Amino acid sequence: MSTASDEDGQSNYRVIGTRPVRHDGIDKVTGRAVYGADVTLPGMLHGKVLRSPHAHARIVSIDPGRALALPGVKAVVTGADLPQAQDREEAVGEGVSNPLHLSQNVLAHEKVLYDGHAVAAVAATNPHIAAEAVDLIEVRYEVLPPVLDVRDAMREDAPVLHPDLRTRDGETEAPDRPTNVAAVTRFERGDIDEGFAAADEILERTFDTAMVHQGYIEPHNAVAQVNPDGQATLWCSTQGSFDVRRLCCDVLGLPLSRLRVVPAEIGGGFGGKTTVYLEPLALLLSSRAGQPVKLVMSRSEVLRATGPTSGSHIRVKMGATRDGRITAVESELLYEAGAFPGSPVQMGAMCLLGPYDVENLRLTGYDVVVNRPKTAAYRAPGASNAAFASESVIDELADRLGIDPLEFRVRNAAREGTPTAAGPRHRRIGCLEVLEAARNHAHYSTPVTERDGPIRRGRGFAMGFWFNAGLQSSATLAINADGTAALVTGSPDIGGTRTSCAMMAAEELGLPVDLVRPVVADTDSIGHTDVTGGSRVTMATGLAVHDAAQDVKRQLCERAARVWKVDVDQVRFADGGVESLVEEGLRLSLADLADRAGRTGGPIVGRATVNAQRNTGAAFGALLVDVDVDVETGRVDVTRCTVFQDVGRAIHPAYVEGQMQGGSAQGIGWALNEEYVYGEDGRLQNDGFLDYRIPVALDLPMIEPVIVEVPNPAHPYGVRGVGEVSIVAPPAAVANAIARATGARMNSLPMSPPRVLATLRERCASA
Repeated sequence: MSTASDEDGQSNYRVIGTRPVRHDGIDKVTGRAVYGADVTLPGMLHGKVLRSPHAHARIVSIDPGRALALPGVKAVVTGADLPQAQDREEAVGEGVSNPLHLSQNVLAHEKVLYDGHAVAAVAATNPHIAAEAVDLIEVRYEVLPPVLDVRDAMREDAPVLHPDLRTRDGETEAPDRPTNVAAVTRFERGDIDEGFAAADEILERTFDTAMVHQGYIEPHNAVAQVNPDGQATLWCSTQGSFDVRRLCCDVLGLPLSRLRVVPAEIGGGFGGKTTVYLEPLALLLSSRAGQPVKLVMSRSEVLRATGPTSGSHIRVKMGATRDGRITAVESELLYEAGAFPGSPVQMGAMCLLGPYDVENLRLTGYDVVVNRPKTAAYRAPGASNAAFASESVIDELADRLGIDPLEFRVRNAAREGTPTAAGPRHRRIGCLEVLEAARNHAHYSTPVTERDGPIRRGRGFAMGFWFNAGLQSSATLAINADGTAALVTGSPDIGGTRTSCAMMAAEELGLPVDLVRPVVADTDSIGHTDVTGGSRVTMATGLAVHDAAQDVKRQLCERAARVWKVDVDQVRFADGGVESLVEEGLRLSLADLADRAGRTGGPIVGRATVNAQRNTGAAFGALLVDVDVDVETGRVDVTRCTVFQDVGRAIHPAYVEGQMQGGSAQGIGWALNEEYVYGEDGRLQNDGFLDYRIPVALDLPMIEPVIVEVPNPAHPYGVRGVGEVSIVAPPAAVANAIARATGARMNSLPMSPPRVLATLRERCASA
């Protein structure tokens, strides 16, 4: 379903807005697509990683002697084999990386900091020998007490993970003593005391969310070949081949020119494949062994040793007037960073009040290290945690004031010109249009029917916000001799962006989309392109494609003017060809001009690079869910789900709907089932999909997507990012639905049957 809000009406696009079959579809469904683990090279060795069984321990010694003596073993590496990395922060893609911390995460140096931390790696002639060799490496540990909870880690007597870590605080001078608090983020506006004084109703609540994993189906993998001259090639499944190159070179002390990264097809990422784990190890082992090396993680390794998203503890205090205007918000956000600094707490604080116009606010975020895996991005990183807290309080506050929860949100909705928490004001946005689409939908107006027995039914609503990333992209567009086009970009394709970019090229050139061949190139074959993340590819790489097409059209006009021997300003590109502005009916098609390219100046190749920081368009979404709650068991079933999202312009509506449905499904899993469960010793208890429960088809209803189109004024097609905002609202929407069904407010994720049942019993006991 789609609803449009477009001041200039629906433009007469030929390709944009249609639903062609994706260019890589046949390869994907027939199994011909090559994923990272499919890459095989002559003479290739197989690698295996030894991982710590302890959450926190000092490495006393490592003896690889028995492993090296095993026939078939060609190389063993430990943290001592890595060069000294620099301790500095640098921008990489949409995030920040510290080479020293990255190196310490790839292979533990002096301490292991979480269950599954890599300690050593082996390369052998087959995977069975490699696995046997790993077990022969002798490691002596001095076990230390772990700290697993963000609040425990902030206590003065907590075990310290990094003795040299000091709090980075831009506003106050932090004490010069070891700490687990890596950084403090603050956003403040207005007069918070005056705002609360003006409120007729004030609520203060605390919320906890568990660490969860992205749950991509394809495990991490890497195949490396280092030549005798030092030139290296790396094949891997990644969201950002240029980021992989940069990070590997940081860890291994290589110049960028020495490493070519070839992105394989990718079986899911959702932000979790934006950093490196196996890649530097494959390169190091290949260099030592003199042969290609492949490493592939098991599912247990993925869950134990790659980046989930942060668990959190959030306090929200909010005040509002009787007529439903929010007057002030104060919040503290404590986010787990895992073993090394870098949680998404700043982004969580930026998104906490994203859909709303709040005059007085004070938001403080804490980035805290704990003995868990270093966190990585997960689809709108930090925003789902924050929205669970703020949207739950908003819903309860609306109830207290006797105002319809959706109407309460309309009265406080962000509009064009509303300042964000970080300061910049919104340009044209679709927050109100999303709310109106929800209010006008049949799901909202259909009564909630009662059920007999222990089942209680309720409906919940919540908003979500994501600011989207811009960053850098490159594109080339070559016209073939037959008038078709070859499009080359550097953005790994996760959600169909090959086709969305090809559609924009086809739209500009007047070609059918199947005559544009899109290719994702390696790092030696295209200009720098940042990560496939931040909902940026169709927006930012699409902008580069648009600009490359303009370059092609300019060249085509020059070629036609040369053929006709007229000035270039006497011709124009229109309808897939060039026509004369002075002689009616005089026209050359794109195929005509392509055929004459060699005689009119040579190949026709359009090029473009962009830094799209000013082209992002803020994204707003909402989720409406109905749930059945069994008050005898605590089981919650989502029975109806409708997701609303302003996408700016839907280039390929089916892909947009898929993103909306996928994000909603993951958010519902986060709400009801998913969590990392650690024992007191810090060991992960549910390191497989049998016990780490992601939702499957039987756990979900059909998720109905409603596309809202409020074009982004900073993009030629009005595109906004669509990949992330749909995961933000589900935890809060489900919590609000449970409250409507039972009267009990949930303040911890996941809202699993034991937690729901315990909350219901507490409510009955206090009634």
